[in-house]
Amino acid sequence: MNPGGVFLYGRDIMKTMIVLNALAVSFLFLSSAAGAAENRLVIADFSTGVDEKGVPHGWQIKEKSGKADFAVVKDGDLNAVRFRSANTSFSLQKEVKVDLRKLPVLTWKWKVTKLPVGGDFRKSQTDDQAAQLFLAFSKTKAIVYIWDTTAPQGTMGDAAVPWPMSIKTVVVRSGAADMGKWFTEVRNVYDDYKKLFGNEPMDVAGVRLQINSQHTGTSAESYFAEAVFTKQ
Repeated sequence: MNPGGVFLYGRDIMKTMIVLNALAVSFLFLSSAAGAAENRLVIADFSTGVDEKGVPHGWQIKEKSGKADFAVVKDGDLNAVRFRSANTSFSLQKEVKVDLRKLPVLTWKWKVTKLPVGGDFRKSQTDDQAAQLFLAFSKTKAIVYIWDTTAPQGTMGDAAVPWPMSIKTVVVRSGAADMGKWFTEVRNVYDDYKKLFGNEPMDVAGVRLQINSQHTGTSAESYFAEAVFTKQ
């Protein structure tokens, strides 16, 4: 018997075990990462920089009335986009694809620092909000989550838009009591869609962050950060 040979054999086994353990750890890590990717979809975090016009990468600016006033800023530890409206209406928007059967829950952070005076989505002549988050399902169908000046929190209704558009509005926050503070909102969009439209949800096709104050002829300011679709 050759003791040296036995020693070499044992060392080879140990090396093999180390390699196998490393591969197992790598596999678990990759599986965990893949699972995490399947369980969430980030649609806004504003950490990837801006283009030459200051627009966050992956987004488009749309001006409906007047000139857009926005900037990507650092607010505490948050990467955020700041909107300012002075008798204007504009938005940032992007295409997305979200299957609500797999990722039904939307969370986002927002802060309002100035509300449009007299804003109330229930009347077309006062339909101004400091912060609006639109989810588009088609060219004619959408849900918009808003921070309204006047309409009570929890109100759900139809936005004042011409046929064949159908935009369902959900007042997530209302009034000035919570101004100046960051809030994290959680909405089960799958459930909201079924409640508002009465049938199974379509896939989310686009998202829009918007501010407007042109109907009331006033001004507003808001911030958005970290919008994510998750399983729960």
